[in-house]
Amino acid sequence: MNASGSAGTKEKLMSQPFVHLELNTPDLAKAKAFYSKLVGWTYEDMNMGEGGTYSVFKPASGPGGGMFTMPGAPTAWLPYIGVDNLKASTDKAESLGAKVIMREQPVPGHGSFSVLVDPTGANVALWEAKTA
Repeated sequence: MNASGSAGTKEKLMSQPFVHLELNTPDLAKAKAFYSKLVGWTYEDMNMGEGGTYSVFKPASGPGGGMFTMPGAPTAWLPYIGVDNLKASTDKAESLGAKVIMREQPVPGHGSFSVLVDPTGANVALWEAKTA
């Protein structure tokens, strides 16, 4: 056995990892300052027109994400789970009791996502990256 208690030398990876995290906040500047000071994140701001600013962060390791303000939406983090087939995964989640909030929304040049509320009331998103 190795130091982690595993018999093999290959690390078993999560089958569908979290790939992106988003924070909806009523005060984008305050959130950016907090996380910058707390963990050293830097941001690339993207102008979303009438949608405001989307601030992308990319930590040294782990999933990156973004911060934005969407009036009327709860102040919360939303994790995105990577999937191979967004439509099939969204349909499966719905059949398992999830409520679909947004179904298969494209992000031009990047991929598509669905936003769900799981059967326990937790928000989660599914993400299918654009293939080359």
